[in-house]
Amino acid sequence: MASMTVGNATYASLDDLPQVVPLFVLPGAILLPRSHMPLNVFEPRYTAMIDSALRTDRMIGVIQPQFDTSNEDLAGRPKLCTVGSMGRITGFQESGDGRYLVTISGVSRFELRGELEERAPFRRGHVDATRFAGDLKVGLGEDEVDRDQLFSTLTEYLSVNELEADWDSVKSASSEVLVNALCMMSPYGPKEKQALLETESLKMRADTLIALAEIELARGNDASGSALQ
Repeated sequence: MASMTVGNATYASLDDLPQVVPLFVLPGAILLPRSHMPLNVFEPRYTAMIDSALRTDRMIGVIQPQFDTSNEDLAGRPKLCTVGSMGRITGFQESGDGRYLVTISGVSRFELRGELEERAPFRRGHVDATRFAGDLKVGLGEDEVDRDQLFSTLTEYLSVNELEADWDSVKSASSEVLVNALCMMSPYGPKEKQALLETESLKMRADTLIALAEIELARGNDASGSALQ
């Protein structure tokens, strides 16, 4: 399988990954390999993080706070989930009003082993990607994904919620790109998103995504699913 190339960098093995990354804490958001996350960065601690990453390896860790975190705690140093993802800054633009518009492209998931004790404005974590070494293998497990069932469930979900999709793009996407993009854009809560993030294989991720959609369909829940467009 081909080595992973993200932007101008190649990640062929675990040795190419950093063991310390700055931590961007985002509730309800996950980053998966070879997927892309646009960010509107305006908090001073996070603009400082972007500045630092651009001066070094351009890598950032995206991780959720623990699920019982209040909005007040989120502004401080909330406890974090044990699994997050590292990604490379592949797009960067200054807004002119102090914000940064960046795109983070997923490289690999990681287990958080601890944090550096320091006075920097942002948090940095010791990370270990060993458990997720397969993330560096492009297309790993695609042949095991049931695309027909995935399309069938997605079609029913969109129909029930009166949503539309760009079917030409959907059908032309590889199974890996399709599954990971749908997981990231899905309208589920933090616990469900974390479950999707932590699946051990692409097939398990696709199966979990299908199961979540089928639960919503069974409930007759037509809550906003526009993120699946």
